[in-house]
Amino acid sequence: MSQVSNCPTCGGKSRIKENKGAISYQALQDEEVLKKVSQLKKAMETFKTKAEALEKELQTFKKN
Repeated sequence: MSQVSNCPTCGGKSRIKENKGAISYQALQDEEVLKKVSQLKKAMETFKTKAEALEKELQTFKKN
């Protein structure tokens, strides 16, 4: 996943790319932003599922 930050000139969300020490900003379109948000939601849901499974396993170990 690419890095996203605020552009220092316009203040909008933009992708950061570094090439030979020079940082360039590319503005994100609304569709791209929605795609990024859905990717983050999916990643968080996967993390949440794994964390819940580990928590259940930990509880099982504590009971024994």
